[in-house]
Amino acid sequence: MTNVRIGVMYDRDWAPEGLPEFARQAEALGADDVWVVEDLGWAGGVSAAAVALGATERVRVGIGIAPAPLRSPALLAMELATLARVFPGRLVAGIGHGVPEWMTQAGAAPRSPLALLEETITSVRALLRGERVQLEGREVRLADIGLVHPPAEVPPVVAGVVRPRSLELSGRAADGTVIAEGHGPGDLDNARALIAKGGAGPGHTLTVFAFACVGDDPDEVSRALHPHTEGHAAWLGRPQEEVFTVAGPSAQAARTVRELAEAGADTVVLRFAGEQPLRQLEAVLARL
Repeated sequence: MTNVRIGVMYDRDWAPEGLPEFARQAEALGADDVWVVEDLGWAGGVSAAAVALGATERVRVGIGIAPAPLRSPALLAMELATLARVFPGRLVAGIGHGVPEWMTQAGAAPRSPLALLEETITSVRALLRGERVQLEGREVRLADIGLVHPPAEVPPVVAGVVRPRSLELSGRAADGTVIAEGHGPGDLDNARALIAKGGAGPGHTLTVFAFACVGDDPDEVSRALHPHTEGHAAWLGRPQEEVFTVAGPSAQAARTVRELAEAGADTVVLRFAGEQPLRQLEAVLARL
């Protein structure tokens, strides 16, 4: 099989105090990544990443995804640099547009979401590289700012995006792209083409989030996934039955992960529904 990292998401609906033990157990089972979520009203991504990193020794921790409108690029770079210095080589920083309705609720809706995301990613990456940044952009303004303690090992900054112009932006500005839940191998072909159109180099990575439920009873699996795929179908603008999932018995779920890897995914992050998510993770890892 194409070499692929296997990650697991700590779902936003799970209480934050359960994250340290979850991350430890996921690491012990052999997961490569643990990804945490930053959605308005749930939990902070940087603080959750710090908790997961502090609870583990090897696993890589991804922030999926910090909304650019809620984050000052200077402050975000400072926070990421701190984590990257304390836990070198173990952080992936995801940045995205944020859900427009939530950004409006928070009083942070930008005039140009595309400009804001590109200027945020570009300036954060430059700051993490130890550069001084002078930027008078459409949305971001930084006046000769630099980090006193830039990381020796610069963490990748990846863009969590969906729409065509944003995928091109990711190829132009980010170290990698995060593809949201519900996208299958065919979608990845299209996404890779748009990322390449934006100018992505050979080192540009592709991380794919996937709803997952592992079990031998198809009715139980379907019931567990239904509320997730139902809401996502409306967001993606496609029928619910076309929302891609990693589902079924462990052998079938593993085959589905391989399909994503063969379509270009460097990392597949499983977002488990149903009971005993760590048991489900163990079953998939055993097949891989």
